[in-house]
Amino acid sequence: MSDTGGPGEPRPAGGPTDEGVPHRTGRRALSPEEAAEMAETVRKVELAISLVLRIGVVLSVAIVAVGLGMMFAHHSAYVSVTGSFSYKELTSRSTPFPHTFRALGHSIATGDGRGIVVLGVLVLILTPVLRVAVGVLSFIYEKDPPMALITLYVLAVLVGSFFLAGA
Repeated sequence: MSDTGGPGEPRPAGGPTDEGVPHRTGRRALSPEEAAEMAETVRKVELAISLVLRIGVVLSVAIVAVGLGMMFAHHSAYVSVTGSFSYKELTSRSTPFPHTFRALGHSIATGDGRGIVVLGVLVLILTPVLRVAVGVLSFIYEKDPPMALITLYVLAVLVGSFFLAGA
């Protein structure tokens, strides 16, 4: 075995790499079985993350579409393209969209389309937060505690920002 290790041969820890830079990680080279297992683990994690993002976006679009349908069904003036209705009134700050969780719950319970639209937007906002939570679990699954802790910190900052924004 040469000092640099041939293709497929494990390199000794601290030995030179192909570029002549010594390894400083102190980790041993993976066997082909270990490398295949790690690649499969990474593939599973990537699939889980992509699934979370896809489901979140599709779900939020569906909820917003249902909410818009209910809004237009209950308020026929919204549908009218001509006439005295102004779309500025629909999008103004004085329009009674729910601004608190209590108001959102009441709006959804009464079948108000505006509350359902807000719920869809909330699902869309929370989708990347859920992706970070899945990231924490994935680093735990991959047995990478430093990255799990860093990602957990990012998740805490995200969740904390939601509470601080309402203060």
